[in-house]
Amino acid sequence: MDYLIAYWPLALVGVLVGLLLIFLLFRGRQRVTLTDSAPVRPHMTAQPKSSFGTKRQSVDADVIRTDAEPTRVRGPESFLHEAGPPDDLVKLKGIGPKLAAVLNSHGLTRFDQIAKLSPSQVADLDESLGAFRGRLTRDLVIEQADYLARGDVDGFEQRFGKL
Repeated sequence: MDYLIAYWPLALVGVLVGLLLIFLLFRGRQRVTLTDSAPVRPHMTAQPKSSFGTKRQSVDADVIRTDAEPTRVRGPESFLHEAGPPDDLVKLKGIGPKLAAVLNSHGLTRFDQIAKLSPSQVADLDESLGAFRGRLTRDLVIEQADYLARGDVDGFEQRFGKL
């Protein structure tokens, strides 16, 4: 009995935590079933299967245009077809796997290609980026690509943080 008198605040907290756990485990949950007459919103439609294989690398259908031929960046086509291995565009701050896949579909696979884009080409490309519209200018992707295309990793890290 002395223990209960000495530790009554701790016992009260224990009882309250126990009651909270019981409430959370046994509370009623709302069950929702859709009927044929329920309105279908865009996020409820079935997404087409991706050919990338894994969910992490999949690209949403509303992000990439579904034309038979992906839209290429307008302007001088010479730098789009330069020889060289593709760079890992995900190293650029603000570019994830989905946006990198979108840029690859537009023919941009290397840092030097992105760094050479003119402001009008960036504007044209930005129009076709869907959910990623504005990301190239907001995250200074062109400037980041310029640093990495020149191999200036120290300058990149000084300006934008760790690579």
